[in-house]
Amino acid sequence: MTDTLPAARPANACFSSGPCAKRPGWDFSALKDAPLGRSHRAKIGKTKLKLAIDLTREILQVPADYRIGIVPGSDTGAVEMALWTLLGARGVDVLAWESFGQGWVTDIVKQLKLPNVRTLKAGYGEIVDLATVDFNNDVVFTWNGTTSGVKVPNGDWIAADRQGLTICDATSAAFAQKLDWAKLDVVTFSWQKVLGGEGGHGMLILSPRAVERLTTYTPAWPLPKIFRLTSGGKLTEGIFVGETINTPSMLCVEDYIDALNWAKSLGGLDSLIARADANTKAITDWVEKTAWIDFLAADPAIRSNTSVCLKVSDPEITALPAEAQADFAKKLASLLEKENVAYDIGAYRDAPPGLRIWCGATVETSDVTALTAWLDYAYAKTKGDLAKAA
Repeated sequence: MTDTLPAARPANACFSSGPCAKRPGWDFSALKDAPLGRSHRAKIGKTKLKLAIDLTREILQVPADYRIGIVPGSDTGAVEMALWTLLGARGVDVLAWESFGQGWVTDIVKQLKLPNVRTLKAGYGEIVDLATVDFNNDVVFTWNGTTSGVKVPNGDWIAADRQGLTICDATSAAFAQKLDWAKLDVVTFSWQKVLGGEGGHGMLILSPRAVERLTTYTPAWPLPKIFRLTSGGKLTEGIFVGETINTPSMLCVEDYIDALNWAKSLGGLDSLIARADANTKAITDWVEKTAWIDFLAADPAIRSNTSVCLKVSDPEITALPAEAQADFAKKLASLLEKENVAYDIGAYRDAPPGLRIWCGATVETSDVTALTAWLDYAYAKTKGDLAKAA
């Protein structure tokens, strides 16, 4: 560890956990074919939207009988559309181990005010005991905790003969982890995560079981137009072929198509996962030989390979009051941003103090490796400044 500036800098300093880094080689020419100024309901607009859906199915290996729709409001909009239209038919188990999971608890308990709700919670860096989940209920959970650096290990814990629906927020898992489609009835994500797309649009994927619920169950509460997936008791099929409920940005659609085509050129899902795994391994190798830092998630089996969350483990820092620890982590992250080597890597506002480094597929492993030397530099300098101030 040294206070000398490292020789190599990341070629791309974008390590934000959303919006995430654009694909390698991206520039504005990727958007030249966007049908700007045209209606999204014109043939050219609907063709582009259908292409985005078809490429999503191909890259994510979504079963042919699952519907895929582009919806407003990013991942949040997609999740809330599912909660408001599907829940209430039976009891609910809602699982929370980070900020967004806690948000779904709030929606279900305080906004929808559903009866017969079990809330299963775990602290940051942990997940709940998955063996305790009741699959007679509908189950709402986050596959990958963007703000806590944890993920479910796989889909084996989900009952194949479940009576309820599984509603999965997969926004930081899609395109970086294998999703067990047979175990998932609703899957949501946004474009600005693993493929580095732009914000504002969400994806809603429905299994046949979810479609059956939609067409046989009517919620007790009114639904705003933006949430309505059925009409006259029948599924609005147009939503799942590119006829969006509201007006999408065709510029963002073009950008998403570009990212999907890039993913396809790499070899698809397996290649995307391999890139994220390689990035996370570069962090892991550094953590294992570095005394002052550790993973927020202690168990390797549940560590995220996208939103990698770290905590300062130096006893001299952890002995400080909580406010001082948070200030130390903020100063460390600010120093890296000032040096233009890492943008937006401070821990999420509700999470424990520390760092959050995006390692999804659009990030280059060479940049992660270069960043680790800068992390050591920033730590040494921040700690030195703290000693001088004392």
